[in-house]
Amino acid sequence: MTKHSLDTPQFYLTAPQPCPYLPGRQERKVFTHLVGEKAGQINDMLTHGGFRRSQNIAYRPACEGCRACVSTRVIVDAYRPSRNLNRVMRRNRDLAGRELPPAPTSEQFSVFRTYLDARHWDGGMVDMTALDYAMMVEDTHVETMLVEYRIRDCEDGIANANGGRLVAVALTDILSNGLSMVYSFFDPFESDRSLGSYMIADHVQRARKRGLPYVYLGYWVEGSPKMDYKTRFAPQEHLTMNGWRVADTR
Repeated sequence: MTKHSLDTPQFYLTAPQPCPYLPGRQERKVFTHLVGEKAGQINDMLTHGGFRRSQNIAYRPACEGCRACVSTRVIVDAYRPSRNLNRVMRRNRDLAGRELPPAPTSEQFSVFRTYLDARHWDGGMVDMTALDYAMMVEDTHVETMLVEYRIRDCEDGIANANGGRLVAVALTDILSNGLSMVYSFFDPFESDRSLGSYMIADHVQRARKRGLPYVYLGYWVEGSPKMDYKTRFAPQEHLTMNGWRVADTR
């Protein structure tokens, strides 16, 4: 592969396939490879333009006659949690989050498999093996991290490297203007904790500490109930034909 092709993204279009969010519709995606020394810069630029990352691929919907998928990001400095989200944070005060390099472990994979089997048994990722999981975490040319969430050690009140049960994990890219939550999963038997919402709220706090203005949540899909939770994190911006605009999520 030439240096030109490494530094300049080439875009491709997928064939139509069933939409995973809206029944009866077809989806297509435009994608490019994130490789080479400029992968991080390109990922930054494309994320700002509504793309998402999966391993070393950046993609965005390119569906004919449908614009239901809307790129969403939380405005960190203006974010004010609702009473419900405050309750979620209090409910998880016994958790400790730790930022780690993108290195997969068997413990993470165990939680990942349990999550898929319970929550996404009919999804496209259900057949993923330990090797597939390792590739999802490691196969990247951009700055990324894992955030592990563990129940604090009962003896000393903190979760250390060898203590505290793992209940949730987030794979997160570090951008020039925010944190992008690439993929997150959790122990489905801890449903009372609302761990998906907790991880988003925690990432807002992490972005604020880093001085980053946004947390990117991927796509909100109008008409898909499974995406409604994203509107709880306000204020937020949606990517429109005229750029990023503050959205009315009431």
